Amino acid sequence: MAFPDNILDDGEQVIRNLRPHWRRVAIPVALLPIVVGVTAYLCSLDKINNHKAALYAVLILAALILIWFSVRPLLMWLSTRYCLTNRRVLVRTGVLSRNGRDVPLTRVNDVSFQRTVIERMFGSGTLTIESAGERGQVVLRDVPKVEAVQRDIYRLVEDEAQRLR
Repeated sequence: MAFPDNILDDGEQVIRNLRPHWRRVAIPVALLPIVVGVTAYLCSLDKINNHKAALYAVLILAALILIWFSVRPLLMWLSTRYCLTNRRVLVRTGVLSRNGRDVPLTRVNDVSFQRTVIERMFGSGTLTIESAGERGQVVLRDVPKVEAVQRDIYRLVEDEAQRLR
């Protein structure tokens, strides 16, 4: 999915349009068939099947578990975007209400990344962008190919500085 053109300025081009790494939703997606299977098994038991209150309690509990541990993380993942353009870094998050943060490349002081052992296995990491200004840092979690994104930001910061000279 392309980043909306109405957010971009004239002459601004999208370099990378990313979501957080897919591993963020691997467990919530894997949890879905487990919860459905356990719920189906529990509902088939005679002790629960014969008592409507117990049956409804199991179904409501299963629905709450699915909403909180599967649907919510999936929606959060789907609604989070990291976009790198030739002029700025854009972050958009939020399911019902949207939050956005833009960092102009001309204000970037430092870009660093951190990778845990698990993140190294999956090729992701946490990217920290320090900028001049009141708010200081932007932390992007679970960025796929974090080292390549860091290199791109450094290259684009240099290109933007050259363009403005």
